[in-house]
Amino acid sequence: MATRYFLEVIYNGTKFHGSQIQGQLPTVQLALNQALSTLLRKPVETFGASRTDEGVHALSNFYHFDTEQELHPHFHYKMNAILPEAIGLKNVYRCIGDPINARFDAISRSYRYRVYTRKNPFYTQTALFFPFKIRHEVLVETAAVLKDYTNFESFSKRNTQSKTFTCEIMESRWEHHEDQFHYIVKANRFLRGMVRGLVSTQLQVARGRFSLNDFRGIIEARDCTKADFSVPGHGLYLEEVVYPEGKLELLNLM
Repeated sequence: MATRYFLEVIYNGTKFHGSQIQGQLPTVQLALNQALSTLLRKPVETFGASRTDEGVHALSNFYHFDTEQELHPHFHYKMNAILPEAIGLKNVYRCIGDPINARFDAISRSYRYRVYTRKNPFYTQTALFFPFKIRHEVLVETAAVLKDYTNFESFSKRNTQSKTFTCEIMESRWEHHEDQFHYIVKANRFLRGMVRGLVSTQLQVARGRFSLNDFRGIIEARDCTKADFSVPGHGLYLEEVVYPEGKLELLNLM
Protein backbone atom coordinates (compact mmCIF):
# COMPACT_ATOMS: atom_id res chain seq x y z
CA MET A 1 0.00 0.00 0.00
CA ALA A 2 1.34 3.43 -0.95
CA THR A 3 2.22 6.01 1.68
CA ARG A 4 1.73 9.72 1.06
CA TYR A 5 4.63 12.04 1.87
CA PHE A 6 4.83 15.83 1.90
CA LEU A 7 7.96 17.73 0.90
CA GLU A 8 8.44 21.27 2.25
CA VAL A 9 10.69 23.18 -0.13
CA ILE A 10 12.35 26.58 -0.47
CA TYR A 11 13.32 28.01 -3.86
CA ASN A 12 14.60 30.99 -5.82
CA GLY A 13 11.82 31.65 -8.30
CA THR A 14 13.99 33.67 -10.71
CA LYS A 15 15.62 30.40 -11.81
CA PHE A 16 12.35 28.78 -12.92
CA HIS A 17 9.45 29.27 -15.32
CA GLY A 18 7.07 29.09 -12.37
CA SER A 19 6.33 26.19 -10.05
CA GLN A 20 3.94 24.11 -12.15
CA ILE A 21 4.91 21.65 -14.89
CA GLN A 22 5.17 23.30 -18.33
CA GLY A 23 6.49 20.55 -20.55
CA GLN A 24 10.28 20.39 -20.26
CA LEU A 25 10.74 24.04 -19.25
CA PRO A 26 12.62 24.37 -15.93
CA THR A 27 9.98 24.48 -13.17
CA VAL A 28 10.03 23.60 -9.49
CA GLN A 29 7.65 20.68 -9.97
CA LEU A 30 9.69 19.21 -12.83
CA ALA A 31 12.87 19.40 -10.76
CA LEU A 32 11.18 17.63 -7.83
CA ASN A 33 9.69 14.95 -10.09
CA GLN A 34 13.07 14.28 -11.67
CA ALA A 35 14.92 14.15 -8.35
CA LEU A 36 12.37 11.79 -6.79
CA SER A 37 12.32 9.56 -9.86
CA THR A 38 16.10 9.35 -9.79
CA LEU A 39 16.25 8.55 -6.08
CA LEU A 40 13.36 6.06 -6.04
CA ARG A 41 14.31 4.61 -9.44
CA LYS A 42 10.80 4.80 -10.85
CA PRO A 43 8.60 7.61 -12.23
CA VAL A 44 7.18 9.81 -9.46
CA GLU A 45 4.70 12.67 -9.84
CA THR A 46 4.29 15.43 -7.26
CA PHE A 47 1.30 17.67 -6.56
CA GLY A 48 1.88 21.20 -5.26
CA ALA A 49 0.14 23.28 -2.61
CA SER A 50 0.43 26.64 -4.38
CA ARG A 51 1.19 27.56 -7.96
CA THR A 52 3.74 30.36 -8.05
CA ASP A 53 4.45 32.37 -11.20
CA GLU A 54 7.80 32.86 -12.88
CA GLY A 55 10.14 34.79 -10.59
CA VAL A 56 8.10 34.23 -7.42
CA HIS A 57 10.08 32.75 -4.53
CA ALA A 58 9.03 30.37 -1.77
CA LEU A 59 10.30 30.15 1.78
CA SER A 60 7.82 27.31 2.33
CA ASN A 61 5.85 25.48 -0.33
CA PHE A 62 4.60 21.91 -0.15
CA TYR A 63 4.37 19.03 -2.62
CA HIS A 64 2.93 15.59 -1.95
CA PHE A 65 3.71 12.28 -3.63
CA ASP A 66 2.79 8.64 -3.10
CA THR A 67 5.15 5.68 -3.00
CA GLU A 68 5.14 2.10 -1.75
CA GLN A 69 8.87 2.29 -1.03
CA GLU A 70 10.40 3.06 2.34
CA LEU A 71 12.30 6.32 2.14
CA HIS A 72 16.06 6.08 2.57
CA PRO A 73 17.34 7.02 6.07
CA HIS A 74 19.28 9.85 4.39
CA PHE A 75 16.50 10.79 1.97
CA HIS A 76 16.71 14.48 2.91
CA TYR A 77 20.44 14.69 2.22
CA LYS A 78 20.19 12.70 -1.01
CA MET A 79 17.35 14.84 -2.40
CA ASN A 80 19.27 18.05 -1.76
CA ALA A 81 22.31 16.53 -3.46
CA ILE A 82 20.24 15.83 -6.59
CA LEU A 83 18.07 18.97 -6.71
CA PRO A 84 19.31 22.09 -8.52
CA GLU A 85 20.99 24.68 -6.32
CA ALA A 86 17.97 26.99 -6.60
CA ILE A 87 15.78 24.53 -4.64
CA GLY A 88 16.28 23.25 -1.10
CA LEU A 89 14.34 20.54 0.68
CA LYS A 90 13.49 21.87 4.16
CA ASN A 91 11.43 19.08 5.71
CA VAL A 92 9.85 15.71 4.94
CA TYR A 93 6.48 14.68 6.40
CA ARG A 94 4.38 11.53 6.35
CA CYS A 95 0.58 11.67 6.27
CA ILE A 96 -1.18 10.30 9.34
CA GLY A 97 -4.53 8.55 8.87
CA ASP A 98 -6.47 9.38 5.72
CA PRO A 99 -4.07 11.11 3.31
CA ILE A 100 -4.58 14.81 2.69
CA ASN A 101 -3.97 16.76 -0.52
CA ALA A 102 -1.23 19.40 -0.60
CA ARG A 103 -3.40 21.84 -2.53
CA PHE A 104 -6.99 21.19 -1.53
CA ASP A 105 -6.52 20.52 2.19
CA ALA A 106 -4.45 23.60 2.98
CA ILE A 107 -6.23 25.77 5.55
CA SER A 108 -4.37 28.97 4.72
CA ARG A 109 -1.45 30.43 2.78
CA SER A 110 0.66 33.48 3.62
CA TYR A 111 2.58 35.70 1.20
CA ARG A 112 5.03 38.57 1.66
CA TYR A 113 5.92 41.20 -0.96
CA ARG A 114 9.16 43.15 -0.38
CA VAL A 115 9.67 46.74 -1.58
CA TYR A 116 12.62 49.16 -1.28
CA THR A 117 12.86 52.80 -2.37
CA ARG A 118 16.63 53.48 -2.32
CA LYS A 119 18.78 51.76 -4.90
CA ASN A 120 20.59 48.74 -3.50
CA PRO A 121 22.26 46.23 -5.85
CA PHE A 122 22.05 43.50 -3.22
CA TYR A 123 18.25 43.56 -3.45
CA THR A 124 18.12 43.01 -7.20
CA GLN A 125 15.80 40.09 -8.04
CA THR A 126 14.79 39.74 -4.37
CA ALA A 127 12.54 42.80 -3.90
CA LEU A 128 10.83 45.55 -5.92
CA PHE A 129 12.79 48.78 -6.45
CA PHE A 130 10.13 51.51 -6.20
CA PRO A 131 11.89 54.91 -6.14
CA PHE A 132 8.79 57.05 -5.66
CA LYS A 133 7.34 59.06 -2.82
CA ILE A 134 5.01 56.78 -0.89
CA ARG A 135 2.43 57.80 1.70
CA HIS A 136 2.79 54.94 4.15
CA GLU A 137 -0.30 55.95 6.10
CA VAL A 138 -2.32 55.30 2.94
CA LEU A 139 -0.90 51.79 2.66
CA VAL A 140 -2.08 51.12 6.20
CA GLU A 141 -5.57 52.16 5.12
CA THR A 142 -5.67 50.18 1.89
CA ALA A 143 -4.48 47.02 3.65
CA ALA A 144 -7.26 47.40 6.21
CA VAL A 145 -9.89 48.03 3.50
CA LEU A 146 -9.18 44.65 1.90
CA LYS A 147 -10.45 42.83 4.98
CA ASP A 148 -13.88 44.35 4.36
CA TYR A 149 -14.32 42.28 1.20
CA THR A 150 -14.58 38.64 0.16
CA ASN A 151 -14.91 38.87 -3.64
CA PHE A 152 -11.59 39.61 -5.35
CA GLU A 153 -12.42 39.11 -9.01
CA SER A 154 -10.77 42.46 -9.77
CA PHE A 155 -7.46 40.97 -8.61
CA SER A 156 -7.67 37.75 -10.58
CA LYS A 157 -5.96 37.56 -13.94
CA ARG A 158 -8.00 36.34 -16.87
CA ASN A 159 -7.92 32.78 -18.21
CA THR A 160 -8.10 31.39 -14.71
CA GLN A 161 -9.55 28.00 -13.77
CA SER A 162 -11.21 29.46 -10.67
CA LYS A 163 -14.95 28.89 -10.45
CA THR A 164 -15.35 31.34 -7.59
CA PHE A 165 -13.56 34.55 -6.69
CA THR A 166 -14.40 34.40 -2.98
CA CYS A 167 -11.44 34.54 -0.58
CA GLU A 168 -11.30 35.05 3.18
CA ILE A 169 -8.43 37.41 4.01
CA MET A 170 -7.28 36.72 7.56
CA GLU A 171 -4.31 39.12 7.68
CA SER A 172 -3.50 42.17 5.56
CA ARG A 173 -0.86 44.67 6.67
CA TRP A 174 2.29 46.60 5.73
CA GLU A 175 5.43 46.42 7.87
CA HIS A 176 8.74 48.33 7.97
CA HIS A 177 11.90 46.20 7.91
CA GLU A 178 15.02 48.40 8.10
CA ASP A 179 15.28 49.91 4.58
CA GLN A 180 12.40 47.89 3.13
CA PHE A 181 8.67 47.77 3.60
CA HIS A 182 6.70 44.57 3.21
CA TYR A 183 3.10 43.67 2.48
CA ILE A 184 1.92 40.56 4.35
CA VAL A 185 -1.33 38.83 3.43
CA LYS A 186 -2.85 35.58 4.68
CA ALA A 187 -6.00 33.99 3.26
CA ASN A 188 -7.76 30.67 2.92
CA ARG A 189 -7.05 30.79 -0.83
CA PHE A 190 -5.62 33.09 -3.50
CA LEU A 191 -6.54 33.75 -7.11
CA ARG A 192 -4.16 33.80 -10.07
CA GLY A 193 -2.00 36.94 -9.80
CA MET A 194 -3.98 38.15 -6.79
CA VAL A 195 -1.16 39.16 -4.44
CA ARG A 196 0.74 41.06 -7.12
CA GLY A 197 -2.49 42.83 -8.08
CA LEU A 198 -3.16 43.78 -4.46
CA VAL A 199 0.37 45.11 -3.98
CA SER A 200 0.59 47.01 -7.25
CA THR A 201 -2.82 48.66 -6.89
CA GLN A 202 -2.13 49.67 -3.28
CA LEU A 203 1.17 51.25 -4.34
CA GLN A 204 -0.66 53.29 -6.97
CA VAL A 205 -3.05 54.56 -4.29
CA ALA A 206 -0.10 55.44 -2.04
CA ARG A 207 1.47 57.39 -4.92
CA GLY A 208 -1.73 59.41 -5.27
CA ARG A 209 -2.85 57.99 -8.60
CA PHE A 210 -6.04 56.61 -7.02
CA SER A 211 -7.99 57.72 -3.97
CA LEU A 212 -9.10 55.39 -1.21
CA ASN A 213 -12.63 55.57 -2.63
CA ASP A 214 -11.23 54.67 -6.05
CA PHE A 215 -9.58 51.66 -4.44
CA ARG A 216 -12.90 50.49 -3.03
CA GLY A 217 -14.44 51.08 -6.44
CA ILE A 218 -11.81 48.88 -8.09
CA ILE A 219 -12.59 46.05 -5.66
CA GLU A 220 -16.34 46.42 -6.09
CA ALA A 221 -16.14 46.61 -9.91
CA ARG A 222 -15.13 42.93 -10.08
CA ASP A 223 -13.20 43.80 -13.24
CA CYS A 224 -9.51 42.93 -13.51
CA THR A 225 -8.91 45.69 -16.08
CA LYS A 226 -9.42 48.24 -13.27
CA ALA A 227 -6.59 46.89 -11.08
CA ASP A 228 -2.84 47.22 -11.61
CA PHE A 229 -0.70 44.07 -11.94
CA SER A 230 2.59 45.67 -13.00
CA VAL A 231 4.86 44.69 -10.09
CA PRO A 232 7.29 41.87 -10.94
CA GLY A 233 7.24 38.40 -9.44
CA HIS A 234 10.69 38.56 -7.85
CA GLY A 235 9.48 40.68 -4.91
CA LEU A 236 6.93 38.02 -3.88
CA TYR A 237 7.49 35.18 -1.41
CA LEU A 238 5.21 32.33 -0.43
CA GLU A 239 5.99 32.08 3.30
CA GLU A 240 3.62 29.62 4.92
CA VAL A 241 1.08 26.93 4.09
CA VAL A 242 -1.00 25.61 7.00
CA TYR A 243 -2.62 22.16 7.18
CA PRO A 244 -5.04 20.59 9.67
CA GLU A 245 -3.35 19.79 12.97
CA GLY A 246 -2.25 16.23 13.49
CA LYS A 247 -2.28 15.21 9.83
CA LEU A 248 1.48 15.42 9.12
CA GLU A 249 4.33 13.69 10.95
CA LEU A 250 7.79 15.26 10.63
CA LEU A 251 10.43 12.69 9.64
CA ASN A 252 14.12 12.73 10.54
CA LEU A 253 15.74 11.56 7.32
CA MET A 254 18.90 13.66 7.29
